Amino acid sequence: MTQFGQYPAPAHVIAHLSDTHFLGGDRPLYGRLATHDNLLRALEQLERSGTRPEAIVFTGDLTDLAEPDAYRRLREIVEPVAARIGAQIIWVMGNHDERFQFATGLLDEAGTTEPQDRVYDVAGLRIIAFDSTVPGYHHGDLTDAQLDWLAEVLSTPAPHGTLLAMHHPPIPTPLELMALLELRGQERLAEVVGGTDVRGILAGHLHYTTHSLFAGVPVSVAAATCYTMDLSAPVHTLSGVDGSQAFNLVHVYADQIVHSVVPIGEFAETSRFGDAFLHGMEAMTPELRLEVFSSKASTVTMAEVEAMGAAD
Repeated sequence: MTQFGQYPAPAHVIAHLSDTHFLGGDRPLYGRLATHDNLLRALEQLERSGTRPEAIVFTGDLTDLAEPDAYRRLREIVEPVAARIGAQIIWVMGNHDERFQFATGLLDEAGTTEPQDRVYDVAGLRIIAFDSTVPGYHHGDLTDAQLDWLAEVLSTPAPHGTLLAMHHPPIPTPLELMALLELRGQERLAEVVGGTDVRGILAGHLHYTTHSLFAGVPVSVAAATCYTMDLSAPVHTLSGVDGSQAFNLVHVYADQIVHSVVPIGEFAETSRFGDAFLHGMEAMTPELRLEVFSSKASTVTMAEVEAMGAAD
């Protein structure tokens, strides 16, 4: 593929989804939210796009009630897509999940109530699935043992750096009630993460897309695929809506990471520059491309560009 701009192709591409909130038996969430259909649409869009992420990271609340059948159905939907596009699946615990069912239902491991923390190597990019859940509660916290384990892992840098994937984001939220369910003890995590090779933190939980910094590290929160929070609702309310569902694409470059939001759904196409146009641009010199595509005075038509590609 021709390099059109200043940047080379990313070293890694990751798909980041969150808060699927599956129920067993394909039951709709709250009696009306088609969580399974939403995820199917998201994965269909991902596959149709031609993007080939090396990993698909799900940052928690994979099920709503931790029913074994919900975990089974989730795997039935995700695993075939991941296999077709060649992506590793990375599951992260959320507060609506339960550790025992998570381990047995998603990882085919022995059931346990211990934190579900794991390290994945994605072609030199380290992704750490970090369990921020508190058994029996919906807020987040981390044990001293977990933080010691994380510090030990991070003591050795990974070739391409580290992404920390967790459910509860270590950032503020403007939703007052959601603040009751935030990650506690964030200063302890900051002491461990700061100054290490952690290049980004992927999270969920909030049910809306947002970004911030934590201990100097960029934080990217992916909106839920099930339903989202309406930040335009009257202040002091917590309004969940069936709209604005999305997932993120994470493009990892040598010295920066780009997080892009992909809304879930079918939308009317208003314009298109297709493969023929792209091939025509590739056939040009860099100088001619700039004049054709950037100059406001350009008189070259789309048909002429496509003809150049066909001739080449």
